[in-house]
Amino acid sequence: MSFRLQPQPVARPNRCQLFGPASNPKLFAKMAASAADVINVDLEDSVAPSDKDMARAQAIEAIGAVDWNTKTLSVRINGLDTPYWYRDVVDLLEQADERLDQIMIPKVGCAEDIYAVDALVTAIEAAKGRKKKINFEVIIESAAGIAHVEAIAAASPRLVAMSLGAADFAASMGMQTTGIGGTQENYYMLREGVKHWSDPWHWAQTAIVAACRTHGLLPVDGPFGDFSDDEGYRAQALRSATLGMVGKWAIHPKQIALANEVFTPSEAAVTEAREILAAMEQAKANGEGATVYKGRLVDIASIKQAEVIVRQSEMIAAA
Repeated sequence: MSFRLQPQPVARPNRCQLFGPASNPKLFAKMAASAADVINVDLEDSVAPSDKDMARAQAIEAIGAVDWNTKTLSVRINGLDTPYWYRDVVDLLEQADERLDQIMIPKVGCAEDIYAVDALVTAIEAAKGRKKKINFEVIIESAAGIAHVEAIAAASPRLVAMSLGAADFAASMGMQTTGIGGTQENYYMLREGVKHWSDPWHWAQTAIVAACRTHGLLPVDGPFGDFSDDEGYRAQALRSATLGMVGKWAIHPKQIALANEVFTPSEAAVTEAREILAAMEQAKANGEGATVYKGRLVDIASIKQAEVIVRQSEMIAAA
């Protein structure tokens, strides 16, 4: 372990992030009543250019008017390469209720993108006397974003979460696919004449997880486009959870339960984790640095793994 310890991310459930366009306010109450941990009201890709002003106004009204309960409430602003983003930030911070928790910044390509939004947000908060500091979450969805992912993760103390946006990322990388997440038909290994499909997003997800864990952020898997494919979504989510991601987006309400299922530790996993901790406590009392649990070696590293599962379970139960 380095002398500089990894900072811990914010302690909050983030199993599912449900997205809905700000141009359709009829969805807001349903989103608020859903089982998603995080609500992302969208001003970006799901809103037509002609509807941007209207959608922004509707999002601002909903922040204070809708009962969002204990959910984390976020608004995805437009990208910094558009003429809309600055007005998104100014109007949200000057007009919206302080119920707003965070802003999602899309298509981040470098740390300076975060700096620009941070400077504007900080000035408005000071001018308006806002009491609650707005947090940031970002989406990595370009070649530049993944190349600068660690600098982005370290760019601002406001930053709490980072997601992979597979569709725009694929386009930026020149990948020959139109699928959003999941395995891809032509990305396979051939062994003895049998095809074995691997995950084309694996390396990008791993880079995001490493940057997030280094700087105390929540790593989140992004969208899975085929909302008719439950098993495909579940498989992608299981791979993401195994790599260390804490949750996944839902672009359709039916994906919420799938995300919550995968990113909630099972009773069996929590029981085993507690038993490992108890076994190590007994080993410590015996003056031993390791012990055997169900035929396998457990040691200090095992404690850390078990503690992650137990903490996650307790945090979800307390929410």
